[in-house]
Amino acid sequence: MAGQFRWPVTVSWGDLRLRPLTRADRREWDEVRFRNREWLDPWEATNPAPGGSAPTFGQFVRTLDQQARHGTALPFVITERHPETDRHDLIGQLTVSGITWGSFLSATLGYWVDQEQAGRGVAPMAVAMATDYCFQGLGLHRMEINIRPENTKSLRVVEKLGFRDEGLRKDFLHIGGRWTDHRSFALTAPEVPEGLVRRFTGSDRPAVWE
Repeated sequence: MAGQFRWPVTVSWGDLRLRPLTRADRREWDEVRFRNREWLDPWEATNPAPGGSAPTFGQFVRTLDQQARHGTALPFVITERHPETDRHDLIGQLTVSGITWGSFLSATLGYWVDQEQAGRGVAPMAVAMATDYCFQGLGLHRMEINIRPENTKSLRVVEKLGFRDEGLRKDFLHIGGRWTDHRSFALTAPEVPEGLVRRFTGSDRPAVWE
């Protein structure tokens, strides 16, 4: 492995935090997902097997945790500190998956945020934080994000961050019972030598991880 891979890890910048998804998140995760079901369902991957169903929350966490322990995924939840309670509320999820070492040093990133948080810059900031950790903390070279052409809000995230549009990928992912096209966006570490957080925020304060 190019970098010092370790798990669990937490990435922070200001009140925003990326921390590992755990079984203890089930109640809050379920509540946020249920409240956002109409907002998220059009973009959620589905099981292409005949009669296939989505995994349970426990299966979902267990699979991601196994991948993390093998150095191929970073399953984060996005949390933000509430100024009145000082509690970090769960407001989304970000997963770095398909981490490949060796000559490739690449990964794919996916995310979702609570609809109530849309327009505040939470999603691009979380993507920037995770990308900086992957580039600077793990030594990865390339980050890829795949988005349906109809998902204008997610397209705005990669546009704000300067990810390059690498074109259409036909029938890329099974969503809503059918294979759907996606646009592929990518960024390499040499394109953001100062870090993506610093470029996005204009601040000299980098994301930190522990």
